[in-house]
Amino acid sequence: MRREKVYLYDTTLRDGTQGEGISLSVEDKVKIAMRLDQLGMDYIEGGWPGSNPKDMAFFERMREIPLAHARIAAFGSTCRPGVEAHEDENLRSLLDSGVKVATIFGKSWDLHVTQALKTTLDENIRMVSDSVRFLKQHGLTVVFDAEHFFDGYKQNPVYALRVLEAAEEAGADWLVLCDTNGGSLPQEIYEAVHTVKESVSLPIGIHTHNDGELAVANALSAVQAGARQVQGTINGIGERCGNSNLISVIANLQLKLGFSCVEPEKLQQLTNLSRYVADIANVTLPGNQPFVGNSAFAHKGGIHVSAVLKNPQTYEHLEPEAIGNQRRVLVSELAGQSNLFAKVDELQLPFDRTSADAKAVMKEIKEREYQGYQYEAAEASLSLMLLEAGGKLRELFTLDSFKILMEKTVGKQIVSEAMVKLRINGQRMHTAAEGNGPVNALDNALRKALESHFPSLKEMHLTDYKVRVLDESEATAAKVRVLIESAKNGEKWSTVGVSTNVIEASWEALVDSIRYLLWKDGCEIGHSDHPADMRIGIVNH
Repeated sequence: MRREKVYLYDTTLRDGTQGEGISLSVEDKVKIAMRLDQLGMDYIEGGWPGSNPKDMAFFERMREIPLAHARIAAFGSTCRPGVEAHEDENLRSLLDSGVKVATIFGKSWDLHVTQALKTTLDENIRMVSDSVRFLKQHGLTVVFDAEHFFDGYKQNPVYALRVLEAAEEAGADWLVLCDTNGGSLPQEIYEAVHTVKESVSLPIGIHTHNDGELAVANALSAVQAGARQVQGTINGIGERCGNSNLISVIANLQLKLGFSCVEPEKLQQLTNLSRYVADIANVTLPGNQPFVGNSAFAHKGGIHVSAVLKNPQTYEHLEPEAIGNQRRVLVSELAGQSNLFAKVDELQLPFDRTSADAKAVMKEIKEREYQGYQYEAAEASLSLMLLEAGGKLRELFTLDSFKILMEKTVGKQIVSEAMVKLRINGQRMHTAAEGNGPVNALDNALRKALESHFPSLKEMHLTDYKVRVLDESEATAAKVRVLIESAKNGEKWSTVGVSTNVIEASWEALVDSIRYLLWKDGCEIGHSDHPADMRIGIVNH
């Protein structure tokens, strides 16, 4: 049996950019549009060409880029009160954009007509009809967005339906019902869409906002009532509380409700697409974002992990691989041996689970977490603990001492200098380096001492540094936790350090980040007369 099609209309590049802190360049928008097309998006709304030069530049760029599936849409409004459609600059700009699909919004709430537009109800009907008819005369597919439809339907259902009928009679191709203020409930959406479905013959779309945290639920209710187009954004970004999250909409419609949105094999792109758009928009994707978040399939409680290892359905509503995500087992003070063994398997670590070391490691992890360590976010440090417990980790270098000096002169920035004394394969190294802060200076001095022995460190760099105060009541004497994220050739890992001294905590996390990289390199310490030729490694595979 063939699944019924629900058309996807993405407005990340227009409505999404209205979210606070979201700004996309023309090239950013082009990159996202190409990825949306790869997924199988049906419509991609590129912007409002009449509002700013950037959006018009995007439409010009997209004329040069062939898309495999998606159709680019330009957004605008109906003509203004008292202005003929063919004389309206906004409508003219839609034609100038060169698109084949135009989406225009018109007022369907009488309150907005009389108080926002300051015109009559009949004039608003004229504006809708003339605008749709004008665009159709120029050969465009017209999507009519009935702005504030659900609020208008509650207050004056006769007029709200009259607006839709005017757009339909003028030749619109889609009627999209908008919950612009985001305050409607799923049952209200369902009933209104069901009524509209019986009143018009055109296909219906739904556009929901998340002010009541119901945007996805409202979109699903609309589809169940007969809507066959869903408008939304990737990750739900947008004005105020955001739009309907198309990632969740697609997963729910296709995997749970039996509709067809994209080709089945494309579903596995959802996680990467979500993270790709978040990276380009320079926003942090919440770890607990449904379906695609890093914590969406993360299991922490020992009983949960034990059950999941026997049958994932016990605590997972679908297979994470279906949408391109993966299962994660967290090791913490709440964990049992099942968590530990699952983590060993996940990280592919050499560890004898039949030995007494397992219970000892679990006890040590819980004690360390009590002290303030956090291994959920520092899996590299956890890996080193497991390797040490299994006797697989070799000591490549030891610290004799380090010293940090800071100097501030009038009119100049503070300069930090770190001096580090290490022993590497029995050889004593003494180096010094400056940095823009004490931790940066330490990192530079440590690398300076090690890179001649371990050349791969030249390709590693720190990508994130976080400090958290663990017991605020102690003020400046408080214990702190430092998390460091490092990367090499696209691979990232995180390490942790804890101390009442932020420098010592940073040093611990820094050293772990280097030790982890050297273990990943998988070499062995050799014997050479030239330190730069030495092969390095810390585990026998």
